[in-house]
Amino acid sequence: MEETLGKKRAVRNPKKQKKHPMTWSLIKNQKQLIWMSVPLTLYIILFAYVPVWGWTMAFQNYKPARSFGEQTWVGFKHFKFLFTDDDFLRVLRNTLGMSLINLVLGFVTAIILALLLNEIKKVFLKRTVQTISYLPHFLSWVIVTGIVATSLASDGIINDMLLKLHIIKEPILWLSEGKYFWGVVGASHVWKEVGWNTIIYLAAMASIDPALYEAAEMDGASRYKKMLYVTIPGIKSTIVILLIMSIGHILDAGFEVQYLLGNGLVVDWAETVDIFVLKYGIAQGNYSLATAGGIFKTVVSVTMLLLANWTAKRLGEERLL
Repeated sequence: MEETLGKKRAVRNPKKQKKHPMTWSLIKNQKQLIWMSVPLTLYIILFAYVPVWGWTMAFQNYKPARSFGEQTWVGFKHFKFLFTDDDFLRVLRNTLGMSLINLVLGFVTAIILALLLNEIKKVFLKRTVQTISYLPHFLSWVIVTGIVATSLASDGIINDMLLKLHIIKEPILWLSEGKYFWGVVGASHVWKEVGWNTIIYLAAMASIDPALYEAAEMDGASRYKKMLYVTIPGIKSTIVILLIMSIGHILDAGFEVQYLLGNGLVVDWAETVDIFVLKYGIAQGNYSLATAGGIFKTVVSVTMLLLANWTAKRLGEERLL
């Protein structure tokens, strides 16, 4: 009897239970996976962390011909210039405006298209529509902006269609008026990326238990109600994760489309932070100012990412960290 009680106490006492294998034993057992991860780790260190050393240029009057010890340190001079320069504040406004438009339109259109594609029962038709919708993703922005500029010309297909529908009385110069530029950029991003962005939502929808749809149908739910109460809640975690990641790129409104579609008539609406860095930093040899602009973008992106992740945690949603 005493031996039996002693054995039970030993089992109940966690201190007397068998310890987990040592960390080095786990590493030894997973050495194949570790060796496979070495090239990727070296790639990240080489291209993501080593260049951070260049951030020191933002605190110097950097001159390429001088060594590191010969550079003149100026502290936060270039950052002060950025936040007091009217041109930078203007391009910051443009960047935030176009980024928010791309974010909202990109999310809404991708989710709506994914919901509609998920309701198509004929596999051939579904795959055909999906293929056609994501083909523009593989086109470069040079080609896309050429198509957009041709379509929006005074004699382009957009003006011709609007004139024939009697919506407008004379052609609109879409790329010559600043008030239209942000909308043109947002529509261009949607046309190019909407099909590609639906892929991950369709994958998430495929993992939803079909029994939920059957139960909803037995309760008399229409196709709209099934989308609203079954499909959307089923992909909510995916939506939240992608939203957090997108918020981290809030200052990445783009470069190619604004640079290629922009002109002197809409320059006050077309320039972004990336174009500002190229125009006033790299092109003029002011590498310190260009580096300061890049650091500002990085700090804002990391801050917004952490803030979005914290907000999702507070709301009880899925999060990255």
